[in-house]
Formats: sequence, C-alpha cells, structure tokens
Amino acid sequence: MSLGEWCAEQGVPAISGVDTRAIVTYLREQGSTLARITIGEEYDADQDEAFVDPEQINLVSKVSTKAPFHVSSGVGDFHVALIDCGCKENILRSLVSRGASITAFPYDYPIQNIAHHFDGIFISNGPGDPTHCQETVYNLRKLMEIPQSPPIMGICLGHQLLALAAGAKTIKLKLVQDLHNGQLTHSPSYAARYGNRAHNIPCGDLTTGRCLITSQNHGYAVDASTLPADWKEYFVNLNDSSNEGIIHKYRSNFGTQFHPEARGGPLDSAYLFDSYIDSMQKHKRSQVVAQTGRDARPSPLLVDILAKGRVDVTPTTGMENLLREKNQMAAAAA
Repeated sequence: MSLGEWCAEQGVPAISGVDTRAIVTYLREQGSTLARITIGEEYDADQDEAFVDPEQINLVSKVSTKAPFHVSSGVGDFHVALIDCGCKENILRSLVSRGASITAFPYDYPIQNIAHHFDGIFISNGPGDPTHCQETVYNLRKLMEIPQSPPIMGICLGHQLLALAAGAKTIKLKLVQDLHNGQLTHSPSYAARYGNRAHNIPCGDLTTGRCLITSQNHGYAVDASTLPADWKEYFVNLNDSSNEGIIHKYRSNFGTQFHPEARGGPLDSAYLFDSYIDSMQKHKRSQVVAQTGRDARPSPLLVDILAKGRVDVTPTTGMENLLREKNQMAAAAA
C-alpha cells in the first residue's frame, strides 16, 4: 500500500507539489497559522468562514475519557488517580511497569472528592490552551488545599494546569521569558519563538545542575515569574530559558513541561517516574500510620466493572467534527 492509499483509507488529508521550504519559512517567521487544503486553483473568499481555530476550542473535552477506566498493574500495590486530558499511552505504561494500577477520570472530574482513596494523583498531557480547562484548575486548587493530599505529578498540559491551580500564569510561546532580566520578550533570537517541538531539547535541572535531553511538543509555557512563594522552578530550557518544570518547596507535587515517558526516547528524564513512585511510597507509609488498616489498592469489583480504555472518545477525521460542531452552534444561534 502506498502512502497516498493509506492516507485515503484513514481519512488523512495530504497534499503534494507545494514548496515545503517556503511553508516552513513562513511558519518559522509567523508562527502557527490557520490553513486549509483545497482542490482547484481558484480562490473562493466565501470559504474563509470554514476555517476553524483550534485555539478557541476546548480540545481536551474532545479527547478526554467520558467515564472512568482502569488499567491494572501486576507488579505493585500503588493506586493512581489519573486525570485524563488526552493521556499518551506510554504514560500509562510507565506507571504500570513501576507497580502502579491506574484509574483514569475525565478531565473535569472533581478529583478532590476521592483523592483520599489513592496513593497519588497524575495529570496527563493534552492539547490546546490550558486556560480552557477551568474546571480542572478549580478541582486541582481544591485538592491542594487538603492537608496530607496525595503526591501530584503533571506532564506537559498537566504541568501547566498544576501551575495555574497553584496561582501562576501561562503564556503562549511567542512570548518567552528572558531569565537574564526577568522580562518577557518577542526577540526572534530565541529558539522557541513559537513553541518547542523536538526530541533533542536540552533542559537544566535547577536542583542538581544536570542537563537532560528531552522530548517536547508544546506551544504554551508556565511563566515562572508568577509562581507563588511555596513553589519554585524545577527545570529550565537551555535553548530559550523558558520554564520546563515546577516543584513545591514543602510537598511532593511537581510538573514537567517535557515528556519523561517519550516513546523511543530520549530517556534522560525517565527517572522522574521513579521519584513519583518514591513519593507515593512515603505518602503510603504515612497514611498507614495515620489511618490504621488503610488500603488504597483497587477492589476486584472496581477492576471488573470499569472499562479498560477511554470511554466514548471518537477519533476525528481532520477537523471535520470540530467544523460540524461549529456549524451546529452557528445554526442554533441563528
């Protein structure tokens, strides 16, 4: 099967015969740009209304599970509540292989109401602008107000949501932080002028001085200058000085902008999952002392009843479903 045949079979739009170098140059200078593949050589201005801007849509609501699901681990007795914002499969593998069974919840589930049943809370990666997930931010803020709440780890979007819940702000990466003077700049000299997207991005661990090579794909970042006093910067991008991680000064809560679980590597930062497991172990021991007989392991009934994968998430063909929704909303408002 040819690439063209595969794209047609899978409903993936493709185009050939264009100057890809010119497109790359345009994107490098102008940033992420709305575009559409059309058939024919004539321009139809009436079709401009068909453009869909993903930044105006809560994309997480499209990819998050609609009901809880469970993934069991046969090598340990930890139980993690995962907030599914569009979780990568290798995050699940990375936790399960380290002895953590996972019960995943929709992105807007009030996790603060059930956190005491778990050894840890995990906030996954996901698409889009983090400020669209206000329910998640509110729930995380309420969770962190609970004394002795379980350790929290966030990756990518999860890291940004954790920062927002803590009281910090996020920025779109055509504004990047200049750590030399603490100001925001539009300077085109920064590598991440419109985002960080590569498998070889160097990040500095501000607690050890080590440099890690990381995998990244994001257009938003945490503004580290807005972190509250009980949080500090954990990692920094060594190309553009943008924030790559935050950590609480007194509690076992942290987030990373890069992907420690990157499938195919690099694996420099995979140890962060081990750190998360260690923090859950300490929390588990403290809770056993405080609550005699406490057992966070999932019950056999729960394991049997819950689905084993995302519930009611329909893959989209290009942007067709989003466009259909936009047209439905416009019709309803007419």
